[in-house]
Amino acid sequence: MRAAVGDELIATSHHVGEPARHGVITAIKGADGAPPYVVRWDDGHEATFFPSADTSVVAKTEPSGPSPSR
Repeated sequence: MRAAVGDELIATSHHVGEPARHGVITAIKGADGAPPYVVRWDDGHEATFFPSADTSVVAKTEPSGPSPSR
């Protein structure tokens, strides 16, 4: 798994009825985008996180700027 600061992590639950956790990567402790990651979860909690097979990374999308004028 590879990620960048600003990417979103989605960790699905192992318990029926429990929602997935969403967070944003604020730091990368591994080499070349590898885990572990420091994640700020939606509830405000920040922790070092080692992703499992049930975790996915959603790449941060850069906001598009104004169109160049011609």
